Amino acid sequence: MLIKLSPFFPAYARHKEERIEKAITKAQWIAADRLVMMILLITVIVATALFS
Repeated sequence: MLIKLSPFFPAYARHKEERIEKAITKAQWIAADRLVMMILLITVIVATALFS
């Protein structure tokens, strides 16, 4: 016979929902790549101004 044990903090014991992972589209890859490249470019410009 199985016994269901109650947790010490029932308010924090929530059922975990399983996520369905979606494949990223080509447009999302391009947008993410452009964002990363802009961040890197701005970082290089700021670092050049600071250390020159």
